[in-house]
Amino acid sequence: MEVLQMLFKVLLFPGFLFLTSYAFAAEYIDRKLHARMQNRKGPKWYIPFADFFKLIGKQTIIHDDAHAGIIKAMPVVSLAGVATAFIYIPVVGSSAVFSFEGDIIIVLYFLSLPVLTQFLAGWYSRSLYATIGASRVITQMFAYEVPLFMCLLAPSLIANTWSVSGITQYYSEHPLYALINLPAFAVALITVQSKLSKAPFDAPEAETEIVSGPYVEYTGRPLAFFRMSADCEEVVLISLVSAIFLPFLSGNAVIDVILYFVKTLAILFVLTLMRTVTARLRVNQTVTLCWRYLVPAALLQMIVNLIVRGWLA
Repeated sequence: MEVLQMLFKVLLFPGFLFLTSYAFAAEYIDRKLHARMQNRKGPKWYIPFADFFKLIGKQTIIHDDAHAGIIKAMPVVSLAGVATAFIYIPVVGSSAVFSFEGDIIIVLYFLSLPVLTQFLAGWYSRSLYATIGASRVITQMFAYEVPLFMCLLAPSLIANTWSVSGITQYYSEHPLYALINLPAFAVALITVQSKLSKAPFDAPEAETEIVSGPYVEYTGRPLAFFRMSADCEEVVLISLVSAIFLPFLSGNAVIDVILYFVKTLAILFVLTLMRTVTARLRVNQTVTLCWRYLVPAALLQMIVNLIVRGWLA
């Protein structure tokens, strides 16, 4: 019975089926909001699903110079990494499907895989545009990863736990302490936007310059799974930020699920607004922003949290 319950959680809710379904829904909401903010109608609700299944049915074309094994494997690795990270993030209440002390490090590790797969996919496509996109992806990663990790780990210093579920549980019991982490929350929103390569950090996929960046040589099923992985990564990231910085819980499972959607959609709205009102930054501008401003802000947050932790002790 316990095995069936665990399979249900991993495969259905709040596991892979829920993740992919919410990912398609989040893509639709993001595109619809972005369109309405620009006074456009936007897509129909079923377009993300239709795009995915249409790509699944398309022929996969791999030119002779590309590495076929890498091209086919990278989308699967990316999606697997994102899906695995999700099971360590609480959706219902403060308990994830799997949880242990230190699981936030595992989550951050798995969330690094999509970027690395994008780099390898672009590099081994043996295309000029894809290579440029791959180099921009990895360069931008070196810019945002440090402040992103620092701002996500800072709340754990007060909570005195390295578990995502533990952090959520602590701040749900001490909600006023969550206010101390507001600067880290702001840094998290900016770095998450950069990790997702959305405006103003969309230089790796600048369609007006290098078409589709590292995906320029991708077609058919591999492209479909890369797009699904990107949508799922967005859901995982906004769920992680929600769990750490917005730990509002009621104790009732149904209400907590509703709160989960409210919190994650609120974060999605902020990210959509950010990409609507900002212009694209060059890669060097992204690096400057992250290292000159975001890293010091995240470091200051960690120092403040260490002081608070010492005071509480």
